[in-house]
Amino acid sequence: MDLRKLKTLVDLVAESGISELEITEAEGRVRIVKAPPAPPPQTYNPPPMMPVIATSSPAPGNPGIAAASEVAKPVARGNIVKSPMVGTLYRAPNPQSDPFVEIGSQVKVGDTLCIIEAMKLMNEIESEFAGTITEVLVENGQPIEYGQPLFVIE
Repeated sequence: MDLRKLKTLVDLVAESGISELEITEAEGRVRIVKAPPAPPPQTYNPPPMMPVIATSSPAPGNPGIAAASEVAKPVARGNIVKSPMVGTLYRAPNPQSDPFVEIGSQVKVGDTLCIIEAMKLMNEIESEFAGTITEVLVENGQPIEYGQPLFVIE
């Protein structure tokens, strides 16, 4: 079989819908197999992050949203000390020490309430209000968000 005839057969298989061709002639036998097309590369696109919006009225068909938003709202009187940053909250200067403040502790403006570790830096959180600690809303070692309520001072 000459080269021109072979090339014509290869082109015929490539352009047609067949995947395999075998020809036997007196001079020999030729088998042409078309490889399946390579699958497109797989890429992973994570879903976009959607903010969670709590509503005070239940969504149609989903009564659990209202209950979750009501649980998340602390009902507190007095001044609420909120986190000025994201990090890990520590209530004491080291694990062996007593916490800076407890419920019932008297604080003045500028007293240290806790420490927030952010990017290996320890940031002392000072009281903006004078009064008595009536609620501690966070646990030691807890990760916290910006604006999260930490303490209630009356």
